[in-house]
Amino acid sequence: MKAHDGLYIDGAWRAAESRDVIEVVNPVDEQVVGRVPAGGALDVDTAVRAARAALPAWAATPPAERAARLAALRDVLAARKDEIAETVTAELGSPLQFSRTVHAGVPIAVVDSYAELAATHPFEEKVGNSTVHQEPVGVVGAITPWNYPLHQIVAKAAPALAAGCTVVLKPAENTPLTAQLFAEAVDEAGFPAGVFNLVTGLGPIAGQALAEHPGVDLVSFTGSTAVGRQIGAVAGAAVKKVALELGGKSANVILPSADLARAVNVGVANVMSNSGQTCSAWTRMLVHADQYEEAVELAATAAAKYGERIGPVVSARQQARVRGYIEKGIAEGARLVAGGPESPREQGYFVSPTVFADVTAEMTIAQEEIFGPVLSILRYEDEDDALRIANGTVYGLAGAVWAGDEAEAVAFARRMETGQVDINGGRFNPRAPFGGYKQSGVGRELGAHGLAEYLQTKSLQF
Repeated sequence: MKAHDGLYIDGAWRAAESRDVIEVVNPVDEQVVGRVPAGGALDVDTAVRAARAALPAWAATPPAERAARLAALRDVLAARKDEIAETVTAELGSPLQFSRTVHAGVPIAVVDSYAELAATHPFEEKVGNSTVHQEPVGVVGAITPWNYPLHQIVAKAAPALAAGCTVVLKPAENTPLTAQLFAEAVDEAGFPAGVFNLVTGLGPIAGQALAEHPGVDLVSFTGSTAVGRQIGAVAGAAVKKVALELGGKSANVILPSADLARAVNVGVANVMSNSGQTCSAWTRMLVHADQYEEAVELAATAAAKYGERIGPVVSARQQARVRGYIEKGIAEGARLVAGGPESPREQGYFVSPTVFADVTAEMTIAQEEIFGPVLSILRYEDEDDALRIANGTVYGLAGAVWAGDEAEAVAFARRMETGQVDINGGRFNPRAPFGGYKQSGVGRELGAHGLAEYLQTKSLQF
């Protein structure tokens, strides 16, 4: 793992205008593992100009050729899978096996899906006496978070490149080394200069400059709802297209007919995955009053098993934030049945896997996104009550429903105000659309719906 001391712009690594650097800290031992440039507005401008210059030729490149470049990118990422996993583990603190299977493995599958879509998507169709063309929207400013560093990059860059757009990426400052690896892979895969550009830097400086730049046609952002509002306001002033994947407070609804033990155990695993740093995590478990205490006992037992299995959260700031929410839950009267605010280790940004019982819908821990390994268990009286609680937040990103009869679960899921619902533990599908209702965002990622975000439509009448 070697950090570049430059930015990847117009097909080459070049020095940033600023001499400022960002130190990358390993959350496990709190040691600096790399330093990258803190690019600024001038660097963003250079990158956007490179992307605009490369746009006409890349947009005109036949889809089959774009597909071939994406297939080459997939192969490079697959060949460097172990290096990617080790890098994610170093800067995010994720256990190595999880980094291999999820942080490295899932993005490879996503790139593969867009290599196929670039070759097969109908970019042109006949509608009566019209020919309808789908064309690239233009230059994409991609701003990505740290929690799934490579997946979040790929979920934006791969469909944008498949569509014929050019890209300027500003990755999270906590995990820029993974972004540098991706830039290396793009270069090795043979993409033309300027088609993909990387500017590492701070959100309020480089990120804001990218969102505001008049040469950017679409801003794709994943992160907090608060920052998403700011980006939406900036883009709205310029009548610029946005794609926003924001916060979540997803409900895991266990209906009385479900296999309770399986639903609880899978639900706890979902929340503890990636140390709880998953926007779609099922952080609210809803259980019928008759089964409530049994579910609480099962969840507490399951959570205790994760004490030595999950990694830290990403930073000291995030650790303090999560511990603050745990203290808030206790202060508001929730019953702590596992974990707590005390750090389980003397070194590193670790948070104890935590479970709260007797949580009511209005409590802070049931309404706000914590982004750590904290589960709230809520009681409901009947299905209408469960639906009221499930839909009772400003978010609507994901969720789950469990029932003995699949049709019963599907009927409930259809009434949930959320973008994606897993039925009885349904598997993640990298080709299914992902995105939210309400304040969880605008637009969709992954699959054909993700590709559509980077296309605009023109009709020719004959």
